[in-house]
Amino acid sequence: MHNMKKQALISCSDKSGVVEFAKALTELGYHILSTGGTAKLIAQAGIPVQEVADYTGFPEMLDGRVKTLNPKIHAGILARRPVAEHMEALKQFEIDPIDIVAVNLYPFEQAIANPNCTFENAIENIDIGGPTMIRAAAKNHESVTVIVSPGDYRKVIEEIKEKGNVSPETRLELAKKVFVHTAHYDAMISNYLTSMKGNDVSTRTKFPESLTRQWVKVQDMRYGENPHQEAAFYRERNVAPGLLAGYHQLHGKELSYNNIADSDAAWEAVRSFDSPACVIIKHANPCGAAIGMNSEEAYTKAFKCDPTSAFGGIIAFNCEVSKETAEKIAKQFAEVIIAPEFSQGALDILLQKKNLRLLTVAMGHARNDLDMKRIGGGLLVQTPDTQCVSEKDLKVVTKLAPTSAQISDMMFAWKIAKFIKSNTIVFVRDGMTLGVGAGQMSRVDSARIASIKAKEAGLSLEGSVAASDAFFPFRDGLDVIIDAGATAVIQPGGSIRDEEVIAAANERGITMVFTGERHFRH
Repeated sequence: MHNMKKQALISCSDKSGVVEFAKALTELGYHILSTGGTAKLIAQAGIPVQEVADYTGFPEMLDGRVKTLNPKIHAGILARRPVAEHMEALKQFEIDPIDIVAVNLYPFEQAIANPNCTFENAIENIDIGGPTMIRAAAKNHESVTVIVSPGDYRKVIEEIKEKGNVSPETRLELAKKVFVHTAHYDAMISNYLTSMKGNDVSTRTKFPESLTRQWVKVQDMRYGENPHQEAAFYRERNVAPGLLAGYHQLHGKELSYNNIADSDAAWEAVRSFDSPACVIIKHANPCGAAIGMNSEEAYTKAFKCDPTSAFGGIIAFNCEVSKETAEKIAKQFAEVIIAPEFSQGALDILLQKKNLRLLTVAMGHARNDLDMKRIGGGLLVQTPDTQCVSEKDLKVVTKLAPTSAQISDMMFAWKIAKFIKSNTIVFVRDGMTLGVGAGQMSRVDSARIASIKAKEAGLSLEGSVAASDAFFPFRDGLDVIIDAGATAVIQPGGSIRDEEVIAAANERGITMVFTGERHFRH
């Protein structure tokens, strides 16, 4: 009679914690099966281990392409322990069940991330045996524990020590991770192969013929944009430093759908500045933005632009929030404050506000590789708007050239205009917004609204700089801006009536520069 033993098969590309895991399993009475580099690592640690080829009696072949694709392996994984016929079949062929499968896959993602990766090398990094084993183990989670993440080794060992086996609930959760893992793996392969013509890697594009992505749910939300809409928040599998989805919440109520959308707009805007900056967002648009010597000065200037709209807004900083800044913020109602860090003095003040959400986000230059917008039955996909002009890119088109102070304000105005919904007109002076006109169907109306908002806030537009996110189709919009007090304008240019607009600027005695790029935001 064949006496069956407890077995674990361990074969990992990511070898973190593998030796410790194998040692713990051995001490718990498991026989270890392994392959290649994993087997060598375990053996070098003095832990008994059997090569899969020795176990199956069939040598690895085809440069290692065939080693675990064997009935002794897959019958041991797939046999249902409660089914007598299955267990009799194992005994008949002297096959031991495999109770634990710890496998992660060839590093396909790392391989194709290398710009010098050839098509042939990418293909060789497509794992076959690994996905087959973990899918088999996940399917048979009723009897088998499958692990694809080193972070789960400890939990498995603890449960075996405490209960003699891994609980059914844990086995199911680990099985779910497998199918998430293999779905992501196959998506990478699909995206890669359909991103080029034939096998020519030089034709590889950002937009594959079949685009497959994967997101991980962070939380269900109470509701979406409106109470009658359901919603959830997902993040990408691996969030790079600097992106909002990698936030850490220090305090406050759970974030809502609109909180997250507006927080992203605020964070993307504020992190585009090199100097200490503050951006206040209301309904996806900046209602105030400024740079200063520190967070207090930046906030004070940003708040002046539109105190009314700042009520219930999202406040973002690209620098530490000081105690003095917190004292000022505490006097108003805000939904969310975002910063790389908060001083202890600031926390002592802001933590007293029970509902105020405080988020920290690491500074970084990462960007989404693709921006996506859902439409009925489809998806619009584009590369993100990362273009940013420098002073040397500005083209002076008027007789009057800008002063250094005006150029500085032009650069500030151009940066913030990029984050305001089109059509956009924004007035700026001394590194702060004075009036914002956003999202209007007519550029003239945006200009009028921006000047009205400045007047309501008690801010003079005399000697200000104005930015327009796209060209002026006619001179009327420019005239409204000049009438409001602007003496310098920054805009993309590119209209068939540019000469008419330039002539108007010269006639009115202002300076104007072209950037050569626009920043529509819809």
